[in-house]
Formats: sequence, structure tokens, C-alpha cells
Amino acid sequence: METIQHPDGRVELTPEGIASIAASPLFNKDLAPVSVADRNWTTYNYAALWISMAHCIPTYMMASGLISAGMNWWQALVTILLGNIIVLAPILLNSHPGTKYGIPFPVFARASYGVVGSNLPALMRAIVACGWFGIQAWIGGQAIHVFFGSIIPGWATLLGDKIGGHTPTEWLSFLIFWAMNILVIYRGMNLLRIVENWAAPYVLVMTAILLAWILYQAGGIGFLLHEEDKFGTPGEFFKIFIPSLTAMIGFWATLSLNMPDFTRFGKSQREQAIGQTVALPTTMVVFAAMGILITSAAIVVFPTMRSEDLWDPVKLVGQFSQPVVVAVSMFTVVIATLSVNIAANVVSPANDFANAFPKLISFRTGGLITGIIGILMQPWKLLADPSGYIFSWLLGYSGGLGSIAGVLIADYWLVRGKSLNLGDLYRTRGEYAGWNWRAVVATLLGCFFAWIGVVFEPLRILYDYAWFVGFGVSFAVHWGLMKAMPPQIDKVIE
Repeated sequence: METIQHPDGRVELTPEGIASIAASPLFNKDLAPVSVADRNWTTYNYAALWISMAHCIPTYMMASGLISAGMNWWQALVTILLGNIIVLAPILLNSHPGTKYGIPFPVFARASYGVVGSNLPALMRAIVACGWFGIQAWIGGQAIHVFFGSIIPGWATLLGDKIGGHTPTEWLSFLIFWAMNILVIYRGMNLLRIVENWAAPYVLVMTAILLAWILYQAGGIGFLLHEEDKFGTPGEFFKIFIPSLTAMIGFWATLSLNMPDFTRFGKSQREQAIGQTVALPTTMVVFAAMGILITSAAIVVFPTMRSEDLWDPVKLVGQFSQPVVVAVSMFTVVIATLSVNIAANVVSPANDFANAFPKLISFRTGGLITGIIGILMQPWKLLADPSGYIFSWLLGYSGGLGSIAGVLIADYWLVRGKSLNLGDLYRTRGEYAGWNWRAVVATLLGCFFAWIGVVFEPLRILYDYAWFVGFGVSFAVHWGLMKAMPPQIDKVIE
């Protein structure tokens, strides 16, 4: 017997089982299943994880972007709450195998896509993470730019005029923050944990101070009570609401796939489920509400500010007249963004790239690859305006990740009934050998129907519902193909 099933349902490999797969080209220490003795994350750990990841500048910008798109404060808040409640379902469904088997996301994907085919969803997910890495790095770089501007006279034009739409000092600030990320990656996760322990609360404190200041300047929250509905008819509202809701789901569609990277350390299914259920919706709504209040008040306080600047907290904080306040605020943003970026956007792609070449790519190498691709994706263009951030970036990739989620959930919960052959997930010949073409077909069809509206305007509504369409199509196709044409199992032990 190469596995042990514990009374609480968690499964682990025996020492003999580990020895039998240790030489496999699909195995390395970063992808290995976590032993039950080392699965010690509690409800608090998962709640803290989501609090630290949700208290980030993109959450604020997402909320503010809805205001810029035309929603009033309560419409934006309801959209965010509903989106996070919906995305919590696939997050919890895909979290289960991580805690039960102690496996990360790319290894879990081997069950449905095959040990070779798993590179398709893993690399699709990794590319999105690289984009997020770049976005966070650009935000951190902007914070450094404002920080230096508050303490160095003439910093903005110190190295000359704009190049490619930004000054040389902006580019330099971006590269400084990017290098800080790479340094932490190479120093290891222990340094990251130390930073995260105190950085996340600072973000909340800074935002609360900014909120108090701008509400004072706006004369309280009375302006919200008189805010007019900008949509003349329900139809006009739903033209914005539907793609916005899909984008809200897209915001955490990444984590809805790779939560096994974290739940593999779970002490029990109950602890990880409660921690996530309590922390994700509440934290997102509270922090988003602060962003909405600040942006709405900024419209009153700074009527001459450009609309695209109102949703950017870094530029908004730049309105403070006291250099010390600006410097402290930006320093906080830099530290918090650094910790969130590595926790949310390096762990997954590092594992995903390692899954493609387990014997060649380590965590450090995967992190460096993530950083380089993050630059090549030009995050400054993704954040140029709220429509590009919400309706192009978040909405666009949600269709692809929804297609992967549909396959994973249908396969694990319906086709296999939560039962996986743990050892064969690490063998080139076995139950999950090669490619599962059914999962690939389901994913491609899901992506096709989710994205067809981009090029064929009469089907634009499918793109507005991209995550739902991708998930529904891939779920149904994979389940149908697996039932109609189940794969032949080749159990040959290496």
C-alpha cells in the first residue's frame, strides 16, 4: 500500500510511495505532496491570507474603477459583494483536493488534463499571474516615484522629459520596485512572511487615514445621499453591470484555480473552508467600500482632477500638501504591495513553470521568469484607464480561467467523485499518462464561446458573461466526453 487515508479523509503517501516516485521526471520537492504532519494551517491562517491579499491597491482601484464607469456607490458595492460570493464557490470546490491530498494546483490539474496536458492550464494560469505581477510592480513603482518626489525637489523631471509616455524617473522607479521583488524571491519565503506580518495592517491604517481626511474635506458623507443615478433605464445599467460583475469574478478567478497551492497545508477541510468563507467577501467589500468612499469624495474635493486619476490612490495621495504625509503613505504602499505581489503572484507561476520542467526550474528560477514576463506584458498600458483594467484585462482573462475551472470541478467532483490516485499523479505512465484530449477540447470550446464576442459583435453578450460562459461550456463538455468516451487506464508503475 503506497497511501494512507486518515479518519478525517486526508490522504498521504507512505515512505515507500514517496520513494517510488522520487526519481520521476514529474517530481521535485516543490511539487511533492505535503505530509499530513506538515499540514498545519488553521482557520486564522487562511483568513489572514485573504485579508493580506485583499488589502491591496488593485482592490481599491477595482472599486474606484466602477465609479468611473458610471456606477454610484451602492451599485458598485453590490456588484463587488455579489461577484465575490459567486467566485467563492469555485474557490472552495478547488480547495478541497489540496487539503485532502496535499498537492499544489499543477499536480491537481494532472488528474483531469493528464500529466503532460496539465501544462496547458498551468501555463495559462501562470501567464495571468505574470500580468498581475507586472501590474503590482507598476503600482509599487508609481508609489516609489511619488515617494522620491516628496523628498527630492524636481524628481519628476530630474532625468529628462517623457519617454514612451512616462518620465525616465518613473521607469527607474518601476525597475527599482521590480528589483526589490526579485531580491525577496531570492532571499526566500521567510523574509516574505516577516514583511507580511506587519505590512497588511499598515495598508488598512493608511487607507483609513486617507478616508478620514478626504471625508473631512468633502464635509462628511452627505454628498452620497444626493448622488444621482447616472443610468436612465435598467437596460443602460445592465450594460455596465454584467461585464462589471464578470470582471469582479475575474479578479479572483486566478486564485479559484490555484488555491490548492495554499490549502495543501490545511489542517482540515473545515478550517480552510471557514477561514476563506469568512475572510474573502467581508474583506473585499470593506476595503472596496473604502475605495468607493474615497473616490466619490475626491470628485467633490478635487473637481478639476482628471477622471482617470481619481481612481488611482497613488496619484490621489499626491494631492496631500505635507511631504512627510506623502512619504509615509507611499512607503506603506511600497511595502504592502511588495508583500502582496510575491504572495499572490509568485507562488503560483513558480509552481506552474516548475510543473513544465520539474528537474530544471526551481522556485527561484520560476520567480525570475515571472518577473521578466511581467515586464513584457506592459502593465502600464493595462492600468492606463479603468475601462482597460476592468473591461479588457479582468473581463478578458476570466473567460479562459473559467474554462479551466469548469473542467477541474466537473472532473474532480462528478467524474472521479473526489477520488484520485495520488502516486500516479507523479508517474509518466499510469492512470493520468499523457494528455486527456477531452479536457483540452472542453477548455478550448469554453474559451471559444467566452471570447467569440470580441471579434463577432452580435455575440458580444457572450463576452460580457465570459467567466460564466467559459465555465458552463467546459463543465458540460468535459463531463459529457468523460462519460461517453472514458479514457483507457494504463497502470504501469515506473
